[in-house]
Amino acid sequence: MKKIGYYTMRGRVPYDSNSNRILLFDGKFNTAYKVIDFIIAAKDPNASAGDCNAKLTTVATTEFGWKWDDVTQIAWAVSEVRVNHSPVFGRSIIDEDNLIVEDLWIQTESGGTGDINYMIKLEKYDISEYQGALAMVRNNAQNVLGDN
Repeated sequence: MKKIGYYTMRGRVPYDSNSNRILLFDGKFNTAYKVIDFIIAAKDPNASAGDCNAKLTTVATTEFGWKWDDVTQIAWAVSEVRVNHSPVFGRSIIDEDNLIVEDLWIQTESGGTGDINYMIKLEKYDISEYQGALAMVRNNAQNVLGDN
């Protein structure tokens, strides 16, 4: 694998939303992306009801919640506001073995209303086609090793 670039993607998605697609696929199976940072924050960081969480997945999903045993979930983030006008506390957890050949999806949940801001930092890699094929199998929740 050879690193060929860094990218930052940022935007907003509706709270409590499913399967917001982030287009990454360039039509080639020998390039891939790796998520290296994932940050979220409520639209209004001054509102005490601004707590939110999100996850990044390699397939579209309608199921809320975090499942660390699901290989299609690759990153998780939280952002919480303790009281009105207080600092925002955030944390993210990223599976360091992630490698995305096709697209990425972001799913959000919130205690409040409004949009949720996100920022995703990615590294782009030049990979072999067999590495791309293995990553695609894993990203689609198929068992690469044949284990149960």
